Amino acid sequence: MSNLSPDLEQSVALEEAVPTQPDQSGSRIGAGLFDPKLLVSSLPDAVRKLDPRRMVKSPVMFVVEIGAVFTTVLAITDPSSFSWWIAIWLWITVIFANLAEAVAEGRGRAQAATLRATKQETPARKLAGGLDAREEVISSSDLKLGDLVVVEAGEVIPGDGDVVEGVASVDESAITGESAPVIRESGGDRSAVTGGTKVLSDRIVVKITAKPGESFVDRMIAMVEGASRQKTPNEIALNILLASLTIVFLLAVVTLQPFADYSGELQSMVVLVALLVCLIPTTIGALLSAIGIAGMDRLVQRNVLAMSGRAVEAAGDVNVLLLDKTGTITFGNRQAVELMPVDGVDENALADAAQLASLADQTPEGRSVVVLAKQRYGLRERHTGELPGATFVEFTAQTRMSGVDLADGHQVRKGAAGAVLAWVRDHGGRPDIAVDALVDGVAAAGGTPLVVAELRDAEARILGVIHLADVVKQGMRERFDELRAMGIRTVMVTGDNPVTAKAIAEQAGVDDFLAEAKPEDKMALIKREQAGGRLVAMTGDGTNDAPALAQADVGVAMNTGTSAAKEAGNMVDLDSDPTKLIEIVEIGKQLLITRGALTTFSIANDVAKYFAIIPAMFAAVYPQLDTLNIMALSSPRSAILSAVIFNALIIVALIPLALRGVRYRPLSAAAMLQRNALVYGLGGIVVPFIGIKLVDLVVSAFPGL
Repeated sequence: MSNLSPDLEQSVALEEAVPTQPDQSGSRIGAGLFDPKLLVSSLPDAVRKLDPRRMVKSPVMFVVEIGAVFTTVLAITDPSSFSWWIAIWLWITVIFANLAEAVAEGRGRAQAATLRATKQETPARKLAGGLDAREEVISSSDLKLGDLVVVEAGEVIPGDGDVVEGVASVDESAITGESAPVIRESGGDRSAVTGGTKVLSDRIVVKITAKPGESFVDRMIAMVEGASRQKTPNEIALNILLASLTIVFLLAVVTLQPFADYSGELQSMVVLVALLVCLIPTTIGALLSAIGIAGMDRLVQRNVLAMSGRAVEAAGDVNVLLLDKTGTITFGNRQAVELMPVDGVDENALADAAQLASLADQTPEGRSVVVLAKQRYGLRERHTGELPGATFVEFTAQTRMSGVDLADGHQVRKGAAGAVLAWVRDHGGRPDIAVDALVDGVAAAGGTPLVVAELRDAEARILGVIHLADVVKQGMRERFDELRAMGIRTVMVTGDNPVTAKAIAEQAGVDDFLAEAKPEDKMALIKREQAGGRLVAMTGDGTNDAPALAQADVGVAMNTGTSAAKEAGNMVDLDSDPTKLIEIVEIGKQLLITRGALTTFSIANDVAKYFAIIPAMFAAVYPQLDTLNIMALSSPRSAILSAVIFNALIIVALIPLALRGVRYRPLSAAAMLQRNALVYGLGGIVVPFIGIKLVDLVVSAFPGL
């Protein structure tokens, strides 16, 4: 990092020392889960949604609206307080259903407003004609695909692009919500920058990769606004099921019309409409759209942008999870975990020599040796300036060694086994065969062996071996156990050799691994799994990951990755945390579970409504039916009206659950079905009995009902 400015070096150190973590609070953008102010502000939208051209998209609620219009006409032509109350509460039911969707969309618009605040007309220092061309200041809206712009410390990046020259610290808090700056540099997988973010230090040249109006922020705004969300295949299928149930109940209610007329006492047509509205699945029909919008919203709250609702649903059905080893399962930088001296060498002497030989090694591996010597052996960290007359040997890819030549002629080396053994032989030493056993043992365990040697009094000898390990992140095994319980198979993808890959896979607890993986190998693996009828999810950040991200059913690209990766995936993780893939799967499953739970609750509701309305309709003609009035409702009119009122109120009561989602737990399909039946099926039966009775106590207090 010696070629960076001091500010940038400090930013790099901060980024490496404090990894960015996703915001688990669910409140990065917008208000809380269910803000009453949002409920009130969404009412005008709910009323505007009464337009039949919009209501027809939800068949169940469209039938309720038609019923509300019909009962209103009957109340006008043959007025009675009962008819008017039914008509009013049917309209309230429709508005409450629209309110659920409006609240979900309102949260999306609040998030979009926050994102729009990051957009601004930014002066762009365009290079007209190449990297060495003169600068021309234009507006960011006038930038075109492929333009080169210069951005220096304190300036805002005018558009999405890739860094083609330089390296800088960038503040992306306006997009990701994270205060820690990130490093963006030309080449590799950290080149992508986002318009609206701010350069904190140094100078970069950015090649614009997005047309005006098609930037990453523009796409984010479009996706988080609920109104722009398209229905997913699963949601369309559920809508068809609900429409079918509505038609069945409509036919059933129509056949009751002659009996209703014969009963005489009540206005039969008003009652039949009330019965139809109560029996069709209005609860889930009202909340279905809100559940889908909220599912995408939960991803946004965790800084994940889903390009489509289909991707969120696919995440809930994933069978196979492909995870990159480096940075996802392991920390990425190999760390010294053990010092193994050869026979006749004291372990503390090996630690002292290993530390000395690592002082000039600024690689993460070299620094980890110094840390291990300090923490485990109590050796104070020394610096190069403390050893006068010493000549330090820096680590290079050519020598594959680092070390120090002290003033008294004592020399120490540390590095790759082959390089150090050759150094010992060149200085007249004869390495013991036991060293080979130690080196082979470390390699077999999936680690990287480094050999430490010294030259003292013209005698070169091996002191021991350092075990470098790619450390598995804490808690990964438990997370993979959870995924296994969900029926998801985990596959670790790595460029390591099969021996190392096998050791890491066993330590992490993944089900399988793909070693020495090339882009075509990843593609082939995904295609094989999909050919077997399985849905595959994977993460990636490089251009070489783009084909696999495009092929996967759920492809999560890192925000720090290349433009090619972000274009190929159907989700982008703004935090660039590869382990977020596990959370994405959980959110997808939570979306599907929430739909299933509320569908179960909605259908189970009908049981109580049968007991409320059917006896009330026909008890006058068939007194025996009064025995079914197990709720002891006050009168036929109050029974019917109470059922209609409860049908409307339960929609509002369930809005928070639809937005938050049913709590997800890793269960098998059978266990999940059992939980739905016990909690939401039984609850859907019990709650209406209690609710309708309570409403009846209030309604019966009004005269004339």
